[in-house]
Formats: sequence, structure tokens, C-alpha cells
Amino acid sequence: MPELRRDPIIGRWVIITKERGKVKKDFEQISEMDTSEGCPFCSGKENLTPPEILSFREPGTRKDEKGWWVRVIPNKFPVLRVEGNINRRGEGMFDYMDGIGAHEVIIETPKHDADFSDLDIKQAEEVIWAYRDRILDLKKDIRFEYILIFKNHGADAGASLSHPHSQIIAMPTIPVRVKQEIDGSRNYYEYKERCIFCDIIREETEANTRIVSENEDFICITPFASRFPFETWIMPKIHSSIFEDLSKHEVTNLALILRDINGRMNKTLEKPPYNFIIHNSPCRTGKIPYYHWHIEIMPRLTKVAGFEWGTGFYINPTPPEEAAKFLREID
Repeated sequence: MPELRRDPIIGRWVIITKERGKVKKDFEQISEMDTSEGCPFCSGKENLTPPEILSFREPGTRKDEKGWWVRVIPNKFPVLRVEGNINRRGEGMFDYMDGIGAHEVIIETPKHDADFSDLDIKQAEEVIWAYRDRILDLKKDIRFEYILIFKNHGADAGASLSHPHSQIIAMPTIPVRVKQEIDGSRNYYEYKERCIFCDIIREETEANTRIVSENEDFICITPFASRFPFETWIMPKIHSSIFEDLSKHEVTNLALILRDINGRMNKTLEKPPYNFIIHNSPCRTGKIPYYHWHIEIMPRLTKVAGFEWGTGFYINPTPPEEAAKFLREID
């Protein structure tokens, strides 16, 4: 059973997975599977994965067989496990809890070599619907306080399989990074009685120097204080604190802007490795006026080194205004 341990200085929880790494070779980089031959996520290899939790598939096809276009399965090597109780406990000044949670994989397409920008609009929408459906289902479990959707694309971004997929982890605590965003947003709201994300959208729209792309429902910007070269954020233009409240029209426009940004990055940066995360409201907060769900996309073009780890400062060699200009001007 994994274990969560709380850092008593800054309140960050760390997952200790005793089963995962014991000797040096366990920490070596797993090479990507560049062909579909041995890939367990390809159509026809369903027997190589755990039984599916959810799938969108052709009428008349059966579970765990061919015929799907999006498929959700348990992660074969989960960092948190569904079975058991949280079992919070202390040992002197230190706090523990059992590693209870859920860890799932969303296989985004049967096509092994597709990027998100290669998906047709219906396929891209179905990926977003799968995100929404799994969040709604996992939120029913009262043990879970936060649900994170993320994507590691490319070996340098942490992916061990090259087949297009993203992941979802439900956890029994709210991550420190999310708490910091929520606390900062709440402080701003208490002072100005406005959502800071809504104000950022207004400011960026007026300045029009860091906008990469937009449509009726969403805007994509390079943040003013970007941590990484070509980091982008996608935000709903109308205030919304809960990702899973998306309407059908919004799902379509989110799919369109995600495909657009992925295509622009692929053309500008020659298909870079990247990390993609959805920051959503915690499971039990309901709608809140001061927080705004959003997507952060971070190409892995530089390495985080000692200075960043030691200080929390990031060194970004590409000003976000230049990054936005490059991405915006790509045909």
C-alpha cells in the first residue's frame, strides 16, 4: 500500500510508493515504445490492459474488445490505490495516511501515432467528455478531496508510452500548488471583490500582447510570469470554477482551441515533449466566485536545475510576449 507523508514545514504531502522503486535500475528512464507492435494501448491489444472502466465505442461492440475510440482503464502501476481506508495517523510531529485514491489512464485514440491536433473534432470532444464523466464518477467517493487530470507527452515529459493518453488521479488531500492558487485567488477577491482570473482575461484582452488564440468560449495566453518557454494557459472567458460544468457548446470550443494550440506548438517547436494539467476546484467546494478552472500546457524545452529547486524561482529564457507572437503567427 502506498503511503502519504506530510512535510511538517510547508504542508506538502509526498507519496511514498514502496512497491515501485528499490534498486538503481528501477529509476532508469523507460524508453518509449515507438511502434504499435508491443503497445498495450493500441486497438486489438485490449487483453494487455486492466478491464476498462469507460469506453466510447461503435454500437454492437463489446467491452474490452476492438471498436472503441476512447477508452479509460485503471493504471496498471497506480501511485494511489482505491482499496482500503485513509487511516490518518501521527507519529510524534509527523503525519501519515494510507495512499488511498484512484489512478486511471484515458487512451485518447486507437491511432498509435496521433497528436491531439491530428484528431478530428468529434474525437477531440470525446476525450473531453471522458474527462468530465470520470471526474463526476470519482467525485462520488467521499474519500477523495481533489482530482487531477494531466498528460505527459514524450519521454522528457515523463511518458513511458508514446501512444496518445492522459491520466487522472483522485487523491485524499488538496495539493499544495492548488491550495496556493485558491488562497491567492481568495485574497484577491476579498480585497477587490473580483475573480483574479477574470481580471487577467480582461487585462490580456486589452493589451493583446500575450494572446495566442481565442474563440467564443476560451482564450489561450502565455502567462505574464511564465515559468517555462512557451508555457500557455487556456481559460474559459466566462467565470467558471468547475471543469465538469462544461456545456456541449463549450466542449466543442475547448476541443477546437486545444487542437489549435497543439498544432501551433508542433509547428513552432517541432513536436516538443510537454506536460498538460487541468487545475480544477476541489471536490467539496462547489461553485466558488474567486477561482477559475484552467489548463496549463508546459513544453519541456529547458531543464529545472539546482537554482529552481533551491529557490522556487524559474529562469525562462523566452519572454512570454515573444512566445505568444511566435505561436500566434504560425499558419
